[in-house]
Amino acid sequence: MDDVSIKKIEELFTHHIGVMSEDFQHKLDLVIEGQQMIGEKVDRLEIRMDRLETKVDRLEVKVDALEVKVDALDVKVDALNVKVDAVAADLSAHRADTEAHHGVYRVKEG
Repeated sequence: MDDVSIKKIEELFTHHIGVMSEDFQHKLDLVIEGQQMIGEKVDRLEIRMDRLETKVDRLEVKVDALEVKVDALDVKVDALNVKVDAVAADLSAHRADTEAHHGVYRVKEG
């Protein structure tokens, strides 16, 4: 091999290395771009998750408030039941008293 052949082989080798380097750089750029896109998607997902957490927190507050209202309603219903029972007892006592004095008062059904 002469110097010219060696020089040509070196030029071909250098050119081939350059082409391979450009190809590798292009592929590396694609990988970096893909990683950036994934990072942006993760950021958007984190924002959506934060919004969802906020909505769930607000929902929990509303459910807690509703539970308090239901408890208060239960107390009112219990008090109303006591009052209705008292009225029923008074009515029953009044009826018994009225029937005991049947000469003066009469209870008519219907």
